[in-house]
Amino acid sequence: MYTIKDNSVYELTIKNSKFITILYKINNKDEVRLFLENIKKEYPDATHYCYAYIIDNIKKASDDGEPSGTAGIPILKVLESNKINNILCIIIRYFGGIKLGANGLIRAYTKGVSNAIKENTLIELIDGYNINIIFSYERIKEIDYLFKDIKINNKDFKNNITYNIDIPISSLNIIENNHLEYQIIKPIKIAKNTE
Repeated sequence: MYTIKDNSVYELTIKNSKFITILYKINNKDEVRLFLENIKKEYPDATHYCYAYIIDNIKKASDDGEPSGTAGIPILKVLESNKINNILCIIIRYFGGIKLGANGLIRAYTKGVSNAIKENTLIELIDGYNINIIFSYERIKEIDYLFKDIKINNKDFKNNITYNIDIPISSLNIIENNHLEYQIIKPIKIAKNTE
């Protein structure tokens, strides 16, 4: 399973129609709605805003007015065949006056997303957890050093300190070996550290 390193844009022109493919790294369906709204504002005169996304086991595709099955499903199939997760692909089309036909549309949308993926960098996703670790104020320097290479999503300072982090399953032993109290919030997929 993979995700993209960065959001990216790829443009393609076929028989005067312009296809602008945008890849977004996403974590939830709310981001899909937000990105679609922003795209429609940024490209207000476009003919179609076709898209597909995959978030864990949730998948959706939209032809947005193109003939049924000629845009959204081809985009989704390319994402699936590349084993990409946490991804939204929107292809903005400006109609150029020449009809491409169903097969031509399928080829155009497939080529747009395929080329956009080739120009991006894929990062392997591994199993992990979103967790809270709870510790006393006396241990803050020790904990900050212990997790210096891990992004801390949130810090909460009350009677004890709570850090919310995303951690690979293989790193849970760090927490256990240091006798830290923790709560698993949910299982997640996280980017494998390639450094």
